[in-house]
Amino acid sequence: MAEAPQVSRRSRMRQFFRIASHYWRGRTRWRAWALTAAVLIFVAAQTSAAVGINRWNRWFFDALEKRDVAAVWATTSWLPFLLAASALSVSGLVVSRMLLQVRWRENLTRRLSGWWIADQRYYRLGFLTKTMTAPEYRIAEDVRLAIEPLVELAIGLISAFVTAATFAAILWQVAGSAEFTLGRTTIVIPSYMAVAAVVYAAIASLGAYLAGRPLVARVAHKNEMEAQFRAEMTRLRENAESIALIKGDADERSSVGENYGRVVAAWLRIVRQQGVIALVLNTNGALFPIVPLLLIAPKFLAGAVTLGAVVQVVAAFSAVQAALIWFVDNFVRLAEWFASVTRVDELVEELEALDIGTIMEKDEQIALDESDDGAIHLENLSIAHSNGRVVLADATVSIAKGAKALIAGESGSGKSTLIRALAGIWPWGSGTIRVPSGQTIAFVPQKPYLPRSTLRSILLYPDSDRTVPDEAMTAALQRCGLSYLAKKLDLEEEDWDRILSGGERQRIAFARLLLQKPDIIVMDEATSALDEESQASLLSLFDDELAAATLISVGHRPGLEDYHDQKITLERRPAGARMTSTRLRKSLWRLFRSRSAANEDERPEA
Repeated sequence: MAEAPQVSRRSRMRQFFRIASHYWRGRTRWRAWALTAAVLIFVAAQTSAAVGINRWNRWFFDALEKRDVAAVWATTSWLPFLLAASALSVSGLVVSRMLLQVRWRENLTRRLSGWWIADQRYYRLGFLTKTMTAPEYRIAEDVRLAIEPLVELAIGLISAFVTAATFAAILWQVAGSAEFTLGRTTIVIPSYMAVAAVVYAAIASLGAYLAGRPLVARVAHKNEMEAQFRAEMTRLRENAESIALIKGDADERSSVGENYGRVVAAWLRIVRQQGVIALVLNTNGALFPIVPLLLIAPKFLAGAVTLGAVVQVVAAFSAVQAALIWFVDNFVRLAEWFASVTRVDELVEELEALDIGTIMEKDEQIALDESDDGAIHLENLSIAHSNGRVVLADATVSIAKGAKALIAGESGSGKSTLIRALAGIWPWGSGTIRVPSGQTIAFVPQKPYLPRSTLRSILLYPDSDRTVPDEAMTAALQRCGLSYLAKKLDLEEEDWDRILSGGERQRIAFARLLLQKPDIIVMDEATSALDEESQASLLSLFDDELAAATLISVGHRPGLEDYHDQKITLERRPAGARMTSTRLRKSLWRLFRSRSAANEDERPEA
């Protein structure tokens, strides 16, 4: 896939809001609008409570200045009501905000995860892009980091606007105008405190913007390095046994150290930039409480305003100032938020590109169709890699209903890729694969997937809710040499993929086949971890319990031909492998070995 063009920040945010705003447009719109209304109501209530407390301060300090005891007590009697109103509005805002965050994140996570998982996009995405790292982390973590701060920032911005407008009006009304004489000219500045607050906030915001502008790209780079480091550690854990066997500790330690070195370098760039931002913010923090006092002091000394008015003006100026420098106080959070938005948006772009590519290239993809004679037909089938290189060229073959076909060929000839095409998860190529309609198909990979669950659920996977008698499950385990696991059917959930050996996992896959009784079975090296006697025992299932099933299997081990009646050979060539099909004769030795293996007493795997 070609490298995507550089996208502007405005486009990033527009694309993110396009998909995130579905919360207010889809089935959840009534809940979304109700929570939004609740948030706005509590923002208004909180601002009203703040205005009430601001006015209370003026009344209280005016009463103190006049030494009016009755007025002091009368003013004090209002304080509990104001504090209760403030506390309730803040509490209501916190609850409604958190509910909005949780529900919005739930909506977006469900949409993205469903989109990513459906139609094997999680599988195909790895072949189409090398730049998309850790999509699961983008869904699980970056969605949270894009939604939760966004709600808080939006509430903060709305509160800042309402607060600035409300308290600017108070400054206009209480502080009045400022007069000073320059020579013989008297200059009057109306509502000078409000003007001063705006000018001061503009200067502070500009300084923060210039200091923090490089932080956005640096935070995004840091998040990418963190994701790559996590992916490296996950790869190490998933391949722990292989690495330990070949004693690759030193190389892995070096690789992990190198990856984390990039994380540290990214963080150091952020630390340097944070130092510049901190200088601007701390300077502003030091001036913040002093400026309004210096501005109102001349009027107080001249007797133009009371002490209560001074307290009210200083509090109002601080409120306006805090509202107008909202950008300054939140610049770092905005940078981190935008970095997460970018990573979510990149995932959406890749998923959309994948879907658009699928639609545009339908004529160049392998077509999946139905056959009307019960057989599986490959017609003029060519299979290619996602980069266009042909693996299998112009193959035509039929596999009759109930046939047992073995796919053979040298390494790299496209056997496993052919299995993926039969499963419908490998679309690149051309030609047609026809499969009988209405028949169940089971795919058995070399390493069967065992989710963390009970043994019963694993045996029934992916239809874990199906009801199967214990006798049938015990019989399936016994037939596949796993009777010693029967007593563990309903124990607590375990990490069976780690507990069981490779051979036991493959036996579990055959036990699944016995319980599912599929019409078509496709296997890829499904007995590679078993000894020959165990392989003979399990493959004898296709002469007995699973005799009616159509079998397509890939394998290299000697003797596999004895268990099949058709051999499909892939001969590797520069222009793509060539496919040939031959009939195999069922030997008496195969019948004898299958029967004897199936009748042997089962033995736990060593």
